[in-house]
Amino acid sequence: MIDRRTLLGAGAASFAAALSGPARAQAWPSKSITLVVPFTPGGSTDILARLLGQKLQAALGQSVVVESRPGAGGSIGSEAVAKAAPDGHTLLMGHIGTLAVNPSIYPKLNYDPLKSFAHVSMIARVHNVLVVNPEVPARTTQELIAYIKANPGKLNYATGGNGSAAHIATAALAVAAGLDIVHVPYRGTAPAMTDLLGGRVQLMFTGAPVVLPQAQAGKLRALGVSGLNRLSAAPDVPTVAEAGLPGFEASQWYGIVAPAGTPDAVVARLNTEIVKAMADPAVIERLAQEGAESWTTTPDAFRAHITSETARWAEVVRKAGIRAE
Repeated sequence: MIDRRTLLGAGAASFAAALSGPARAQAWPSKSITLVVPFTPGGSTDILARLLGQKLQAALGQSVVVESRPGAGGSIGSEAVAKAAPDGHTLLMGHIGTLAVNPSIYPKLNYDPLKSFAHVSMIARVHNVLVVNPEVPARTTQELIAYIKANPGKLNYATGGNGSAAHIATAALAVAAGLDIVHVPYRGTAPAMTDLLGGRVQLMFTGAPVVLPQAQAGKLRALGVSGLNRLSAAPDVPTVAEAGLPGFEASQWYGIVAPAGTPDAVVARLNTEIVKAMADPAVIERLAQEGAESWTTTPDAFRAHITSETARWAEVVRKAGIRAE
C-alpha cells in the first residue's frame, strides 16, 4: 500500500487527482441511501421499494431509507431525485408513469426521463388486476364491458391520481373496448382503495399486490389481468386478452434510476446488487404471491425500454384525451 505521507509536492497532487474518481466510487456508499418513492405509501411502488431496500441495505452495509414524495403523478419526487447530488446516495423508484407516461401528460415536466437520470436496472413487472365492488353485477370482464356500455357515463373508476399507472391502464381498456366511464383520481392508491371497498366508486384496474388480497378476502371481485398470461397467484382470473380483447396488455413496470452524472462504477455496483436481490428465490416467491415478477436488465436495456414505452403510451394518452389537471 502506498503511504500518501511519503509523497511530496506535485507528485502528491497528481496522485490525489488520479485517485479522486475511483476512490469516491470505491468508498460508496459512505452514508445512508435515500430511495424516493414518488407516490403515497401503500401502493405497488412503495411495496417494491421496501422489499428492494431491505435487500440493498444488507448487501451494501448502509441503511436504505424509503421516502415518499408524492404529487403531480410522481413528477415532484422524480424531479427532486433528478436534481439531487449525483453521488449514488439518492435513488428513485421509477415506474411506467414517471418514466414513460408523464412526458405526454405534463407539457412542462421539470425532468427528462432519458437525460436527467443514470438508468440502473429494471426490477419488476407488476400486472394490473381489474376489480369491481361486489355490488357491480358483473362476474367477468365481458359482463363488465356489456354493463358499462348499457350504462354509459354512470360507472366511476378509481386511481391513485391523474396520469398514474392505474389511470393509464384503465384508459387503455376504455379505448380498446369503447367504454364511457368516469375517472375519479385520488391522492394515492390507499384512499382510492378505501372508496372502492366502500362502494363510492365501482371499479379499479391497478397493481396486483394492492388489490389481490382484497379480492381473495371476498371484499372485491377480480375480473381480469392486464398481462398476456394468468397470474400464478390468481390462476382462475383470466387475462383481459382472453376476455375478447386480443393482444391487450397494460402492465406496470418498475426500475431504479439515479441522478445523471452518477459515477459509472456506482451504477455498475448498484446494477449488480439489484440483479442479485431480484434473483433471490425468496424475493421471486414473494413477488409471485402478490402477482408480480422479477425483471432485471442492463442499464442500456432499461433506457431502450423507456424509449419504446414512451412512444407507446403517448398514443394511448392522445386517444384517451388525458391531460394534467
